[in-house]
Amino acid sequence: MREVDLAVVGAGPAGLTAAIEGAKRGCRTVVLDMNPRPGGQLIKQIHRFFGSREHRAGTRGIEIADSLFHEAASAGVEVMVEAEVYAIHDSTLEVVAQTNEDSLVLLSEEATTSRSRPLSIAARRIILATGGAENALNFAGWTLPGVMGAGAAQTMINLWRVLPGKKILMVGAGNVGLIISYQLIQAGGEMVAVIEATSRIGGYGVHAAKISRAGVPILTSHTIISASGESRVERAVIAKVDASWRIVSGSEQELEVDTICIAVGLHPNARLASLAECELCYSPSLGGWVPIHNSRMETTISGIYIAGDLSGVEEASTALEEGRLAGICAAASLGKERAGDYDDIKAIEGRLLGLRSGPFCQHRQDAKQELIGIGEAQCPKQ
Repeated sequence: MREVDLAVVGAGPAGLTAAIEGAKRGCRTVVLDMNPRPGGQLIKQIHRFFGSREHRAGTRGIEIADSLFHEAASAGVEVMVEAEVYAIHDSTLEVVAQTNEDSLVLLSEEATTSRSRPLSIAARRIILATGGAENALNFAGWTLPGVMGAGAAQTMINLWRVLPGKKILMVGAGNVGLIISYQLIQAGGEMVAVIEATSRIGGYGVHAAKISRAGVPILTSHTIISASGESRVERAVIAKVDASWRIVSGSEQELEVDTICIAVGLHPNARLASLAECELCYSPSLGGWVPIHNSRMETTISGIYIAGDLSGVEEASTALEEGRLAGICAAASLGKERAGDYDDIKAIEGRLLGLRSGPFCQHRQDAKQELIGIGEAQCPKQ
């Protein structure tokens, strides 16, 4: 049994920033992640981020991941990869994981696969930053090989350098669908079409313009009806939908494709939080079932905090800020405050408000405030 002040589950942007803030305040901190490299979704994002300079605008996701990891290591954070957490005992805050003997990361060196062994960590505080998971879409033939989440396709091309197919249909025209469509083109794939069930694209116009200039049709008010093939996807049937989401008779089209990527949103990956008996509530604006938490990011289980997409699916910039907030508050609950923490928290809250402001984001701000209101009533008082 190892003892630490702070155990962080998830080495994405939220988890790493939480660990950094905790370590800066003197917490013995360990981060555990099931993947072979730290960075979460950032390690497969080759595009430059938008937004403000303080949120790494103009920097590629893979570079942000490296920067955060080196900052964490320099602060004394122990980052363990290929460490899959499968249980949290809420009464003792014991984290139970399955790891490899060489799973400790040392300044960008990847872990080498070795004999698996169990690991138990007694943590005074836990921060869950387990991210989001892709939503599935059920249609005839959706289990055929060649149907995959857009994030899986992005992992294949940007991390493992494997093109998932030659002729690809993208279902969903949000930022994820548009960005990954362009990256699939860059990797040598042919994007046959991008379809979107709503009447307008959900992503930024700059991303849509890139694939339009490449000759890829973006078909709004369209959905997929079926996929078919002998041993894998060989064709797909799409059709128009009306304002009531009904198929428009006679609008069906058959497309020759060998890959169908699904980009219809994410939901909070709350399985571990649920196992830890954190109470959840359903919020469509935040992606689905979300652990209830207060303004300090603490859940209904005393000592367990959350951050990032687990607390509501948003952008990486928001995950960075929530990670900082969770790390500061978890350290403060251990009596490890630092001069200026109050001002830091207020600044973080201001930046989060800015990220959630505007006509496209206000619904998330409203949903978040409603969730926090529930948390202030139900979560532990300190």
